[in-house]
Amino acid sequence: MTEPAAAPPLLHVTGLVKVFPGLTALDHVDLDVRPGEIVAIVGHNGSGKSTLVKILSGAYTANAGRISLAPGTELHFIHQDLALVEDLSATENLALARGGGAAALAPYGGRGKSERTRELISRFGPPFDVDCPLRRLSPAQRAIVAISRALDGWTHTENVLVLDEPTESLHRSEVDVLFSAVRRLAADGAGIIFVSHRLDEVLDLADRIVVLRDGVKVADDPVEDVDESRLVELITGADAAAIAHERGATRRGDDEPVLTVRGLHGGSVEHLDLDLRPGEIVGVAGVLGSGREAVPSLLYGATAGTAERFSVAGSPYPTRTPAESIRRGIAFAPADRAHLGMVRELNARENLTLPQLRTLTGPLGRLSLRRERAEAAQLLTDYDVRPPRAEQRISLFSGGNQQKIVMARSLRDRPAVLLLDEPTQGVDIGAKSTIYRALERGAAEGTAVLVSSSDAKELLTICDRVVVMRDGRAAAVLSGPDLTEHRLVAEGYGLPDSPASRPEEHP
Repeated sequence: MTEPAAAPPLLHVTGLVKVFPGLTALDHVDLDVRPGEIVAIVGHNGSGKSTLVKILSGAYTANAGRISLAPGTELHFIHQDLALVEDLSATENLALARGGGAAALAPYGGRGKSERTRELISRFGPPFDVDCPLRRLSPAQRAIVAISRALDGWTHTENVLVLDEPTESLHRSEVDVLFSAVRRLAADGAGIIFVSHRLDEVLDLADRIVVLRDGVKVADDPVEDVDESRLVELITGADAAAIAHERGATRRGDDEPVLTVRGLHGGSVEHLDLDLRPGEIVGVAGVLGSGREAVPSLLYGATAGTAERFSVAGSPYPTRTPAESIRRGIAFAPADRAHLGMVRELNARENLTLPQLRTLTGPLGRLSLRRERAEAAQLLTDYDVRPPRAEQRISLFSGGNQQKIVMARSLRDRPAVLLLDEPTQGVDIGAKSTIYRALERGAAEGTAVLVSSSDAKELLTICDRVVVMRDGRAAAVLSGPDLTEHRLVAEGYGLPDSPASRPEEHP
């Protein structure tokens, strides 16, 4: 295979410009991708990387610039949601992609179709069942189905595959499987564009890193010339130390709990005792299926569960519902932001104020639009939402700015308890810093914050103590010098070389 640096590009982009009303999303951006090369595109939310991908896919039309492909080269795309039909099998999904409508799903000739699917999938690791519904497969296996679908019909390997945030729903072991598949594809001569906000993954996978900031390409460097600190500086335009956050001293640990739970049970949680005190940030860690991901929704009442004892501010709260939790001062930001965390058809102003409209109504119950607009404008400024357009539909904001709006809404009325599930999933380093500062500010004002996260570094950065879940129960409670990444991982997996600490009587 020709060395990437010497080969002519498969994709050549010059002077790309995209202007929206009041915003230049791309400002004369150039990009080359050569055979066998993995090029990462990074930048904060709103930097222009999503706009670039949408122009390449044909969803947007550029105002200026040129995109050219080498003769015979095709562009193929895998987006974050994969665009698969989960009730169908891998074989059926590939058949649909080939066209033919309902006839593509006919049972006749199914064996041949399955063999073709197995042949494609075998290029990327161990085989799996290609004839069961996709929902039964792991996220990494579904991602490999999406890659196989993109490759189906390639007459040669020198095409360009665009991966847009493909690891968002994957855990580390599954990311390794996906990356192994991508490296095999590049080794066969494909050009790869990898769009991600996860800097450790970018540094692990890419040959070259392109950084966009406010629509301008500010760097295009070989990966060996860039470390994580330098990458943060390029993305944010600020010294990495200026946006770093370190866990401070434990806050208000002697205060009476604002939320007390004994024997919580439901979903994947078997038994959990928990106290949350005003002004502290408590993490919940654990591998997928440990019960970690179920804790916030159980506490909020979005998922049905039982508890031997459950009280808020000393008052019993035996039967939980989202509406009653809001009334009692409990806020919740779920992990599935797009479907559960916002109303996509409403604008930013409406999403910000929807849970607590009573604070903006007069004696006769009439909403003051003037007050609502003023408060929304202030929140968008406080949380650095870009662009700060209160009347823009929330679905048109980038993922990081959507999450800033969700966080602003959650903390707007200074809740007694804030429950968060994967609060920085899908956001860049700049948005992550904004969210961390908001949580610190909320805790300083007396809110008890619970953060369920699969990101160990996140928990180390913001939490006073972390409850590690395993098999539906609290396996350990870590704080102070015991709160390290090694201990979080070891306790989560129950590794024999790191004996599990005995949990506090009431974590």
